This record gives sequence, structure tokens and C-alpha cells, in this order.
Amino acid sequence: MNRIEECFGRLRREGQKGFIVYIGAGDPNLEMTCQLALMLDKAGVDILELGVPFSDPLADGLVNQLAAQRGLESGTTPPGVLETVAVIRKESGIPIILYAYFNLLHHYGLAAFIRDAAARGVDGLLVLDLPPEESENYESLMKEHGLCTIYLVAPTTPEDRVSYIVKRGTGFIYYVSREGVTGMQSKVSETIARMTALIHKHTPLPVAVGFGISTPEQAALVASNAEAIVVGSAIVDQVARHNRDPQLPAIIRAFVQPMLKAVKG
Repeated sequence: MNRIEECFGRLRREGQKGFIVYIGAGDPNLEMTCQLALMLDKAGVDILELGVPFSDPLADGLVNQLAAQRGLESGTTPPGVLETVAVIRKESGIPIILYAYFNLLHHYGLAAFIRDAAARGVDGLLVLDLPPEESENYESLMKEHGLCTIYLVAPTTPEDRVSYIVKRGTGFIYYVSREGVTGMQSKVSETIARMTALIHKHTPLPVAVGFGISTPEQAALVASNAEAIVVGSAIVDQVARHNRDPQLPAIIRAFVQPMLKAVKG
């Protein structure tokens, strides 16, 4: 069984909610990405999302755009990210998702990228700009190599399209809790309970909610309506503030712990 599916199965058996963390690969460099990944695993994070740096990240707000820029400036490439996953795999079994844009997979070669991602220890892909209508070859390749195909549902997605999307996804469904791009928010969207219920109506897959969660209070509130939460920009912002500090992993751990506690109890 895929590590993502195993993770959600374990969480369900334990009556726990999942905590997913997003960081930009190569920010500030790939060696630190590896250190952060191992620290997050030891801290109790359930799933890790690694953003593959791209020059035109249309779904991302300023914080994650700048992380992608720093990743590119540090020389991070898709092959470099895959090799970093392989290094992480020597010490950690944390489920890993690559958050990427289709241009990168197309340039690498779609079949080759999926094959190499699976071989290095990646568990799923979240391709931001690849709609399910254009994903048949992608989905068949993902299934062939045992990877989860993560799809997004937005607050504006109508029910018939929700039904279509969630039937194509595997692992879990990622609910984008607000319109627009990634980024920290001062309050939680009011659509979460209604939309997670709508998604659950059409699929038994777990739902993870992301985009905008940045405090323990927000984390606990969102986790009450979903199987998992995703925290990204708030952590990426901390990386940006402290990326020259040799104690960066400890700083990020201290930042993450209160949110983890809020979700896990």
C-alpha cells in the first residue's frame, strides 16, 4: 500500500487528524530541505509536501513565490529534488508529495518523471495546473507506479464537478479553503464545513484542507471539519525569516509544535 494511504488508515484507526506540512524544496538549499524533512518527521508531522521550484507559480502567493525563487537561485532542479527525496528515504518513511506545475513534468518527460519519482521514494503528486479532463495518460502512469494522484477542489467548484474530480483522485482530496492563491490569513474561511461535507458526499477519500492556516487556533478549527490540515505559507515565511540561522530546523520545530498539539490534542 502507498505510504499516503497507510498514513490515513493509521490516523483513522487511532482517531487522529493528519498534519501535513509544505516547504519549498531548495529553500534555502537542498541540504537544508533534507534536514527540515527529517526534523518534521521526528516532530510528528504526518505527510510532507515539497514544492518543486518553478519560475511562474500561478497558484502561489508572494511567500511561496519567493520560496520558489530562492529555490531556483540555490540551483534546485527537478532531478535535484528527486535525489533529495532519495536521501530522505535513507532515514525516514514519512509520506512525501511533490507539489509541482505541469511544465516541469512535461520538460522532464512525463513518463520518466513519474517513474523516477516512484523509484526515489515519492508517494504522490499534486500538479497544480493539470485538470482531470487532461490527465488520462498521467493518471494511468501514476497508477502503474503506485503513486497517489492528488486533486484540488475549490470553494467555487460546483457539485457536479466536485463529483467528477473526486472520483479521479487517489490518496486524499485537497480542499483549497479560499479563493485565490496560497498565503497566510487572519481568519478561517466560512465555506470549509459545507464544502468538506459536499466532498465527503461524493467520495470515501479523506479530505485535507489547506491555504491560509497559520495559527494553532485556526489549525484546530479546520481539523474539526476534515481528516487533515495543510500548513504551508506560515512555515515557509519562518524559513524565509531565519534561513541564514544554523538552528533553522529547531526554529521551525518550535513554530510547528503548537499547531501540531492543537490538531492532535
